[in-house]
Amino acid sequence: MTGFGDASGQFDGSLYSVEVRSVNNKYLKTTVRVPERLQTLEPELEQMIRSKVSRGSVVITVGCSEQNEKAAFKVNQGALRSYAQQIADAKGCKIDQVSVEQLVNLPGVLQPPGNEENRLQSARKALSPLVELALEHMVSMRTREGLGLSSDLTMNLQFISERLTTIEEIAPRVAVDYEKRLKARMDSLMSEFDVQADQAEIIREIAVYAEKTDIAEEIVRLGEHIKHFNELLENNDDRPIGRTMDFLSQELLREANTISSKSPDATMSRLIVEIKGAIDRIKEQVQNAE
Repeated sequence: MTGFGDASGQFDGSLYSVEVRSVNNKYLKTTVRVPERLQTLEPELEQMIRSKVSRGSVVITVGCSEQNEKAAFKVNQGALRSYAQQIADAKGCKIDQVSVEQLVNLPGVLQPPGNEENRLQSARKALSPLVELALEHMVSMRTREGLGLSSDLTMNLQFISERLTTIEEIAPRVAVDYEKRLKARMDSLMSEFDVQADQAEIIREIAVYAEKTDIAEEIVRLGEHIKHFNELLENNDDRPIGRTMDFLSQELLREANTISSKSPDATMSRLIVEIKGAIDRIKEQVQNAE
């Protein structure tokens, strides 16, 4: 499911910004983008995402700009003097041949401002509420999309239920129609060859056919799956249901395929095709549902 959330704020002289974006994905994939000096916080930020989201490709981007003199890197005077002296002592080399930019870029000359651990703790305190707020906005947007998805799923389930009811009504006539066709064929053959039919054999043949085409169990199971699906959609708690619906949609298709393989009736076959079309739409929709 898609969503977006952002938040920003100032803390201890620094301006922090957070953006969270999510797009559809069957599984949960997280990407954390933070300034290099805050990379230690990546696992914590990822865990915050996982506490709110169970599906989707989620990207969180953190920005930080320090706005006071504390942000300035410190010049290590001792290291700078050491480099300058070594250059001056080098045979045939003068100090004015080396630029200031080259000197300050030498290892150890510029040092990060302040205590790094204190800076990290400050960033953690600033980012925690901002990330929570950005995630809240993103989840809210995903929730609105989910309400529309729920409505569409409910319509498809209703569509399946209506056709399943029709199939249940016409299913008993399948064996009856077969019995009529079989007796008519036997009567025709007996008249042609002047023989008597074995009624026990006819009854046995009809019973075997009725057993092969009996779809009562499949209808019951399909109905139970639809009921379970609707219960999930009506549930108001925050428990993720996407994976459960994904599994149920596979079970719906399994039962529909079994009914299709058992049904020789043209009307039932057409209804099953319509049911399988609706199930395919459900399967596609729930792939990304939370």
